[in-house]
Amino acid sequence: MTAINKNQTIIVTGLPRSGTSMMMKMLEAGGVPPLCDGLRAADLDNPNGYYEFEAVKRTKEDSSWLAEAPGRAVKMVYKLLYDLPENDRYEVIFMRRDLKEILASQQQMLQNKGIATGVSDRRMALLFEHEIARFQDWLATAPHIFSVEVPYNDIASGSHEPIQAINDHLGGRLDTAAMAAVVDPGLYRNRAA
Repeated sequence: MTAINKNQTIIVTGLPRSGTSMMMKMLEAGGVPPLCDGLRAADLDNPNGYYEFEAVKRTKEDSSWLAEAPGRAVKMVYKLLYDLPENDRYEVIFMRRDLKEILASQQQMLQNKGIATGVSDRRMALLFEHEIARFQDWLATAPHIFSVEVPYNDIASGSHEPIQAINDHLGGRLDTAAMAAVVDPGLYRNRAA
């Protein structure tokens, strides 16, 4: 039994390192089964897992995976939402996090993996700001997307207001106490000053 309507497709999105995996875990605890394949294993950067589903990366070429999505939550990089077929409705949870924290978290993850990008934080911040502004403009005109913006910083700091907003957005049947219990303040490691 799921806590959402069996026809609802929930999409969790945001910039990299914005708390999308945490939100997937929260939704799972709240009663929404995740659509994920487990191919990307948990690691130091995401000790509770990534909750990814490889097929979403090929949505533009093959959206057949969406047949499995109703009644579940799936995580997608925000850019991939442009490729969703417009003949269905999608409930989107957009994770918003302080950009300085995102960049610090991303740098730490790349460092842990031994990857150097050669792109400055300033340049990356400008790129992200531009892309998110464009995405938000598109969201406002996309008739098939119904979104709620969720502040990661508030949730990670223990606020229950965003959890209630998510519950209201999805129909009011989530186990909000179970969702709140998932939040681990110890994993909020890259805080803005």
